[in-house]
Amino acid sequence: MTQAGYLTLHEQGKLAGRIAEARGRLSPCRVCPRQCKVDRLADEKGVCRTGASPVVSSYAPHFGEESPLVGSGGSGTIFLTHCNLLCVFCQNYEISHLGQGVETDEGQLASMMVSLQRQGCHNINFVTPSHVVPQILAALPKAIEKGLAVPLVYNSSGYDSVETLQLLEGVFDIYMPDFKFWTRESGERFAKAPDYPQVARKAILEMHRQVGDLVMDKEGVAIKGLLVRHLVMPGGLDETREILRFLAREISVDTYVNVMDQYRPCGKAHQYPPIDRRLTNDEFQEALKLAGDAGLQRLDEKDWLRILRKLGFR
Repeated sequence: MTQAGYLTLHEQGKLAGRIAEARGRLSPCRVCPRQCKVDRLADEKGVCRTGASPVVSSYAPHFGEESPLVGSGGSGTIFLTHCNLLCVFCQNYEISHLGQGVETDEGQLASMMVSLQRQGCHNINFVTPSHVVPQILAALPKAIEKGLAVPLVYNSSGYDSVETLQLLEGVFDIYMPDFKFWTRESGERFAKAPDYPQVARKAILEMHRQVGDLVMDKEGVAIKGLLVRHLVMPGGLDETREILRFLAREISVDTYVNVMDQYRPCGKAHQYPPIDRRLTNDEFQEALKLAGDAGLQRLDEKDWLRILRKLGFR
């Protein structure tokens, strides 16, 4: 079994330096692309509404993630409250926008990680970690002392600072970002982040530089690498086309991609046509065709099954 990267950094004495540098980015806060510059060490709060301590909504084995993460034991998800992107259509609106969760210290966060490992999870999957990278890093030594050894998954919106990601090199073995929008107009309208497309492209390039294409063990469980999620939006096929082309041309045709069809109007989406309706089956089928046209060779298993069925295979 390949050793998780953070264990190697810890053994080499390098993890402590990463923790100190990340902590320094909290005051003034430069952790994410928002660059709020508030003093989070003094518990001041910017766009993400998170101060010095992380807030956790829930943690549990999750069997609904991509199959390479789930395996037989599940993915050990830790749902972090609040978000630095705040999409108007967020399907976890109560967590990201309304702040549902409990403030947690480093010791408690470490215990959550170890508990999930003991329950048989193949990895620890931090959901929406972009705004609490320093706190996650600070909890790692305590988790290592308690026996943590499974890979870590960075499950983000894609709105990540390259400078912060560079602190995570060798810490996270698996990156799973979203790529949501291709145009500045969509980034501004749906997340007040006109720079989202540029930021996401740079972030995903950096993630791939660090970990490469997805590698799985003989059981099909992810060990290291990049997975990308793209949620197909109603009326958004032009952006889907460009995102999939970018992944194939600028990242790798072997990028593992989950083309997602579960969009439904949540949060404030009813105020923003055309995303005030569900995705149609025709739109999703066209999105799958666009993935094939782009040359992507590793779609999530369920996506390939849909393509084969459309071609008449059963």
